[in-house]
Parts: sequence; C-alpha cells; structure tokens
Amino acid sequence: MNFMALKIGIVGLPNVGKSTLFNALTRSKGAEAANYPFCTIEPNIGVVEVPDKRINKLVKLVNPQKVIPAAIEFVDIAGLVKGASTGEGLGNAFLSHIREVDAICHVVRAFDDGNITHVDGKIDPKRDRETIETELLLADLSSITKRLDKVDGGARSGNKEAQKEYGILEPIKNALESGKPASSVELSNDDDLIARSFNLLTKKPILTAVNVAENQLANADIEAFRNDLDLRNDDQIIVISAKIEEDLCDLSPEEAKEFLYELGVKSSGLHQLIRAAYNALGYLTYFTAGEKEVRAWNIIKGMTAPQAAGVIHTDFEKGFIRAETIGYEDYIATGSEQKAKEAGKMRSEGKEYIVKDGDIMHFRFNV
Repeated sequence: MNFMALKIGIVGLPNVGKSTLFNALTRSKGAEAANYPFCTIEPNIGVVEVPDKRINKLVKLVNPQKVIPAAIEFVDIAGLVKGASTGEGLGNAFLSHIREVDAICHVVRAFDDGNITHVDGKIDPKRDRETIETELLLADLSSITKRLDKVDGGARSGNKEAQKEYGILEPIKNALESGKPASSVELSNDDDLIARSFNLLTKKPILTAVNVAENQLANADIEAFRNDLDLRNDDQIIVISAKIEEDLCDLSPEEAKEFLYELGVKSSGLHQLIRAAYNALGYLTYFTAGEKEVRAWNIIKGMTAPQAAGVIHTDFEKGFIRAETIGYEDYIATGSEQKAKEAGKMRSEGKEYIVKDGDIMHFRFNV
C-alpha cells in the first residue's frame, strides 16, 4: 500500500457532467510546492493532490529538496445505462471497473440545459441516484447468490470455513433483497474483513456530487439536496458546478479566487470533493519531514505505528522498533524537529500507538 492506493471511481448516467468534472479534476493547476501535483496516467485515470495547507507550512520550515503530497487516483468510469447489472450497454465493463476502486463518487445532475439532453428525458436527481444504486445492488445480489450456491454444500457437510462464509453471505443477501446496500449490514471486525474480500460494489463508500448550474451554486442548500435525494444524515454529499471548475482550470490562483468571490462562492468545489473523497475512505495523513523530502502518507484511521511504517516499506513494519513522533501543532509551534525535541515535544511511541492525523514521524527499525 502507498499513496497511489486511493482510487475513486466517478460514475453517473450519460450527460450528468461526469467527464467535465473529471477533466476539471485532472487539469487543475492548483499545486504550489509539489513536484507531484496533478497528472493524467491514461485518458480516463488522473492522479490529484489532496489539498492540505499543513504540508505547505512544513515545507516553509524544512525547505526540502522534494515535496510529495498525499494523492487520490480518480477514474472516469463510462458506460452505464439502465440494465447494466445484466450486461446492457457496457454494463459488464462498467461494473468491473467499479470493482477496482476504493470508493465511488456518484455525479447526479441538478441543472437544466436544453442543449444537453438527459437520457431519461427530464431532470430528476433522486431517480438518477436510485437508477445507479439499483444497478449496483442487483450486480451484488447476483454475485452473492452465486457465492452462496458455491459454499452451500460445504456448509451443509460441516466445513467450518464454508459455514463461516455462509453466515456472512446470508445477511448481506437479505439486505440486498430488501433494497439495502451491503454496507448496511453490521459485522464484527473479522467478518467485515472477509466481507471486503467479496469486493461488493455496495460495500464501497459512496460520495454524492450534485452537479448544479453556475447560477445555482452560491445559494445551493446541501440539506435540501440531501432531502430531495433521500440520503441519510451520515451520507457524504457535496454540491459542485463542473462547468465552473472547468473554467477555473484556465485561471491563475489569484484570478480563480476573484472569480469565485464574484460568484459568491468561498472555495473551489474540487477541493471539497477531494477532501470528502479522502474522508469517505476513512483516511488520515501523517508526514515524514527531512531535508531530502517532505511527504504526506495516506493511512486508514486506527492504524498503529508499525502499520503506518509499513505504508512506506514492508521492512519498516517487520523490523519496527519505535516511532519518534511530533504532533503537527507542536512541530509548527517550535519551528523544527530539533527545537521540538529540546522542548520535550518529541515522543517515542511503540507498537501499540495509534497514529493521529498530522503526526510527523520518523521510524526506527531493524532489517
């Protein structure tokens, strides 16, 4: 696992602004101190920096030779039509591409434009959301049913492993049949790890991006959209104008700021989307900081120091001794690693330490 591991699939019906949003994401010119800001690997895959002011502050203090921010890989997944779960259109390819991502950004259209036809004739964000999510549910139901048939014989004959898997599959199947996603099924940590290996589409975190017209953005009411889309309180939702974001790509940071101000908008929707996607995955950032490099590392919330070290290299985790750790605020307040150490702000953390967001860490290990 490394900073390239975060992969978000952008999905949606035709003509909802999905590709416009993807183009804006991957052509953005917002990085200042990074040598790895925004790039496109393939026509439909782009790597985007996670906006984080903390890394800029660390760079000013450390003045490193190289800067590597945390990053997310966005994948523009095309080809969905109603019936994708049964192979309609490019359904099978669409679903296989989604299986490869860590989370889903579902773009729904809330703008009306006579020049851009809607596949279903009229604008209805709730219907569009349900269309896509129904296809994901049906695809998972088909997958789970096949898997249950496979382990059924073993479970009946007393095979413990098959019984264990059957006991996890059955409640997921029941949830899917009642129209609920696999993520709604409460499982123990061990069972959840097994369920993740099924690679179910509805087990993945979903972020809903409501694409509005330029004149709707300043007064957009997120909670109103949440109600209209029939989303739960803890569902991730942002309101964005893909057209505005595309226009921002051609402006300097100063011009972009002025343009947003004139529109009555506080910040770029792309930054909100990237942060929301990062949060949807349950990730946090820790840093390594030295003269050669300041780097942000993605890890899952709740990871221990050895697991965080393993993100850099598996040898770091295997031979972990301790992690010399400084909290971000302490590092900034003292001004350097040495001064933090002199002020007693550097901690020696062991194998049980749960890494905190913003920690600056240096790992000691035996190979």
